[in-house]
Amino acid sequence: MQKRMGEAVARVARKVNDTVENKTDSLDLGNCKLMTFPIGIYKAMRSVTEGIHRISLANNELKSITSRFVTTFSQLRELDLAGNYLHRLPEEITSLLHLRAINLSRNRFRRFPEPLATVPSLETIDLEENEIAEVPTDKLASMASLRSLNLRANPVGPEVRLLVRPLVPFDLLLSPEEPIPKV
Repeated sequence: MQKRMGEAVARVARKVNDTVENKTDSLDLGNCKLMTFPIGIYKAMRSVTEGIHRISLANNELKSITSRFVTTFSQLRELDLAGNYLHRLPEEITSLLHLRAINLSRNRFRRFPEPLATVPSLETIDLEENEIAEVPTDKLASMASLRSLNLRANPVGPEVRLLVRPLVPFDLLLSPEEPIPKV
């Protein structure tokens, strides 16, 4: 068990070091079994955080994203949080003025994460395979940059199905409706 944990820590450290040394614009910490975003990464990356535009934390065991994470990586354009245990986002997500795409598929959201509705540059939201039943249709309709919203495999209500072009200027992806069983 300790050996596996040590290997996981070493893998995260290697990925962070690669990003810092190569001054790349992305950090991929997907599939690292992270339960939280390691605090040490903030210090290790402080010289390059402004240049980070893409972060993947997909397929980990994250239950939350902190406001510190959001404010530290303020220049993010793409954030992949698919395959975690998230059920809400910090209010500070609204400060990500350059965020164009966020992947929150395969998490535990029961409600649409409303702070996303005020992120001005957001073009793509992926919420496939969550537990979302209610969607703030009025707020979504006013999102000027939104191009695609994926709500497949969610128990969304019938009012969401009424959001069709030209009422909303984005592609809405939903699972096919279940046929009503005959009695």
